Amino acid sequence: MDFLKTLNEPQKQAVTTTRGRILVLAGAGSGKTRVITYRVAYLIATGVPPESILCLTFTNKAAKEMRDRVKTLIGSDQGSKVTLSTFHSFCLHLLRKEAEKLGFTKDFSLYDERDIERLIQQIVRDMLGHVGELPSLGPIRAALTQASCHGSWDDKALPKDLFSKELFHRLQATLRAYNAVSFDTLISLALRLFNEHPDVVSKYQHQFQYVMIDEYQDTNHSQYQLVERLVASHNQLCVVGDDDQSIYGWRGAKVRHIVEFQADCVIKLEQNYRSTSVILDAANALIGHNTSRVGKKLWSKKRSEKGIEVFTAPTDIDEAQGIITRLLAKKEALGLAWKDIAILYRSNALSRNLELALMQAPWKSDKGWIRGIPYEIFGGLEFSERSEIKDLFAYLRVIANPLDQEALLRIANVPRRGVSDLLLDKVTQENRLEKRPLWDLFLEIASGKKTYPEHTKGMSGIRQLVELIETATRRFAVGSLADSLHWLVETIHYKKAIEEEVKSEAMRAYKWENIQECITALRRFEEAEGARLQQFVTEVALATQTHLPSDKKGQTDAVQLMTLHSAKGLEFPLVFIAALEDHLLPHEKSVVETGVEEERRLFYVGLTRAEKEVVLSMARSRMRMGKIEPSSPSRFLFEIPKALLEVTPWR
Repeated sequence: MDFLKTLNEPQKQAVTTTRGRILVLAGAGSGKTRVITYRVAYLIATGVPPESILCLTFTNKAAKEMRDRVKTLIGSDQGSKVTLSTFHSFCLHLLRKEAEKLGFTKDFSLYDERDIERLIQQIVRDMLGHVGELPSLGPIRAALTQASCHGSWDDKALPKDLFSKELFHRLQATLRAYNAVSFDTLISLALRLFNEHPDVVSKYQHQFQYVMIDEYQDTNHSQYQLVERLVASHNQLCVVGDDDQSIYGWRGAKVRHIVEFQADCVIKLEQNYRSTSVILDAANALIGHNTSRVGKKLWSKKRSEKGIEVFTAPTDIDEAQGIITRLLAKKEALGLAWKDIAILYRSNALSRNLELALMQAPWKSDKGWIRGIPYEIFGGLEFSERSEIKDLFAYLRVIANPLDQEALLRIANVPRRGVSDLLLDKVTQENRLEKRPLWDLFLEIASGKKTYPEHTKGMSGIRQLVELIETATRRFAVGSLADSLHWLVETIHYKKAIEEEVKSEAMRAYKWENIQECITALRRFEEAEGARLQQFVTEVALATQTHLPSDKKGQTDAVQLMTLHSAKGLEFPLVFIAALEDHLLPHEKSVVETGVEEERRLFYVGLTRAEKEVVLSMARSRMRMGKIEPSSPSRFLFEIPKALLEVTPWR
């Protein structure tokens, strides 16, 4: 077992302690994955059959990484016999074998969130006798998901109101009728199978004599119960996790599962191999203010004399500029690639100013000066890819160039003006057959030269659009670009269109803020460049080309933008954490829903992503819901010792 020589003492203890209930508290960057995979290898090397080992984690990526490492350690033949998968994958395979006991056949379909959404709408329409559009079902959907994750379907676990309760029962009956299982209920169905069929649970208890759970702090109630049922006959259970990184309370995770775990042995992995001692000292001081934790103190051999940089900018726009200035300087000083840099924030809505600053920032490459720093949004859409921004840019593209057919087709009925898909299909067929510009055909329809008697409403809509574009072209040619865009948004009643299309008040406000930010971006560009519309459209298009499609994300050299939640499990040499203000981090709504301690853990996760340097920033005022409002520094900043911080001017 030469591989044991590469472990530190606590890691070795975690690997070689194999009897009873074991809690491995694995701090950030402490080699958690190595411990889990080495423990599997050690068990097999000491005579444990690989078929009797079960290791469960939460993501396909983590499961694949562990499988690959195990096979490297002990060979593919032995490694492939270990059951190492996600909770959902394990339960899916289990249900495939035992489906008949729950009223399904083995070839049941697996419904994803969209499938369930459509099914719920269909059932609600039947229940209400309603054929038109439905109000937002978000709260009901959340209640159903919560019930599904609870682990039992008795009255205590179900929604309290009679409508939601009836909907839940009808949904389950419909799924059985369709021979379908929803992703949300895979675990609770497996647990129900165990509870109702003792012979089944006994079979799996006998098969899996050694059970390991990764990221145990993220388990919800049904996952916790599932694990306890699996080990009830032998109690050979090793759970690995970090109570200080429990950040998913909003989706049912219970930090108490790890804090209150009944362990025969507790092993703490406190040596961090990722971050400098300064970063860890700050993280330790911060998380020490939490009371719901077992307690540990991370340390590192990586020394640094440099403190954590902090700056406060006058506005959120200035903050973004301050981040870009430092990003460019530190990239050069540390010899980093773009992909070595991450900008983290509490919610996706905070990315707008950062994206615009990145898109407009000039930087010097080997080939000369370039405008636009390449970036990727991790787990969200780039600003320019959001539907409302694509709508506005399509208008600007047509105003700048009426022959831009893709843009013209996008705005033909946005907002709705009666131009049907059938009419557009006929016009585009002529456009292709006659090889004439679509805009020319639109002009002929507007002048009455070309008619479609069965589409009078659509013809009127095209006439309105042509008149709008011609008027807009004149305004953009002589007036302020930003003022002209503001006029355009008001003229097409885009705010009303958002209100009609979007049910959620929060999403309406979010989309409208994006529109306002687009106008502001055009004003800033105009002031800086003295440019006309065509140049703005071209510059944005060029900047957008640096961002690859979502299926290629992570394969390009680009700055990574993501929420603090998305950053968990990742690491970067240089990390910026933006918008450290008290209503944003801690988030005012989340403090009420999941408590201030989970928000503190979220900040802790952000700090411990950094390998070399971390920069913290905030603004004294920030645009919120269309108004500039004053901001206060996050209370969490005052929990980091001043000696560890270096306050710098924002410029």
